[in-house]
Amino acid sequence: MNLEWIRELPAPETVKLAMPVSLALREVKARRDAAIRALFTGKEGRLLLIVGPCSADRQDAVLDYLTRLRALEERVAEKICIVPRVYTNKPRTTGEGYMGMLHQPDPAAGSDLYRGLLASRGMHLRALEQTGFVCADELLYPEDHAYLDDLLGYAAVGARSVEDQQHRLTAGGLDIPVGMKNPTSGDLSVMLNAVAAAQRSHTFVYRGWAVRSAGNPLAHAILRGYTDRQGRMRPNYSAGELLRLRELYAKKAAQNRAVIVDCSHANSGKQYLEQIAVAKAVLQSRKNDPRLAVLVKGLMLESYLEDGAQPVGGGCYGQSITDPCLGWEKTRRLILELAEML
Repeated sequence: MNLEWIRELPAPETVKLAMPVSLALREVKARRDAAIRALFTGKEGRLLLIVGPCSADRQDAVLDYLTRLRALEERVAEKICIVPRVYTNKPRTTGEGYMGMLHQPDPAAGSDLYRGLLASRGMHLRALEQTGFVCADELLYPEDHAYLDDLLGYAAVGARSVEDQQHRLTAGGLDIPVGMKNPTSGDLSVMLNAVAAAQRSHTFVYRGWAVRSAGNPLAHAILRGYTDRQGRMRPNYSAGELLRLRELYAKKAAQNRAVIVDCSHANSGKQYLEQIAVAKAVLQSRKNDPRLAVLVKGLMLESYLEDGAQPVGGGCYGQSITDPCLGWEKTRRLILELAEML
């Protein structure tokens, strides 16, 4: 094999013993998990808002953002349930660019997966300790979820991973909601097949073991727009698209049929300010049609302290080094406006 064996990484149990979650924090997480689960099972009707940086690049800025978000949540908690995006690993289409805290705990340095594992767990642990939030992360490497499974409240499978068997089977073994994004081609059947697979029980290989999943009834769809055959970005968040998804869902033996609309990526044409219009349009569709009020459980937004994006080493505190994000003030106003619309 053409591989360089750099070092053996510690087992999840070893990392968890070194960075434990206290009993008090486990109780906080259990309460948050129950509230999020209730949204997907229809026991309550608040809007789920998954919001935060495109990538968690530095702990101080992310915690600053989460502290502000926690204070804002208190104002909208009756109508909106907030789960922060704290994405510590990032898929890269061509393999170039910042790959997230897991790979590069120092964005300006090279890859260090050992330090990255510790930094990623430390980031989510500090988020829970300092703000009481359970956060969302991307399920980029399915086997790495074991390092964070006692901390996360939500996981997403990206557009380039949704067709992968290991992602689907691992999602079926998680006990938190897992969102399956539509692929970049826009083929909704691929996404719904992933949801159906994750909701079923399977036996498969995981971390060197033969394991059996129970199936995850909280697996669901995420619409993020797509790229057509001419390479043009197309949205898929309109009322018509949402009703079409509802019809396709009806043909599947799916439990807790749900969708989250990603207001970024192709749905916004990768224009970060357009997320505002997308979010409001989805909420209006949800208000206008009781069928969509049941189906559409929430929104996903890319947001950080400062508007836009910068290159690695750009020096602007709290500005994204991956995709451009809404700045804090615009995010704050948007969340308050969304609460008024509900």
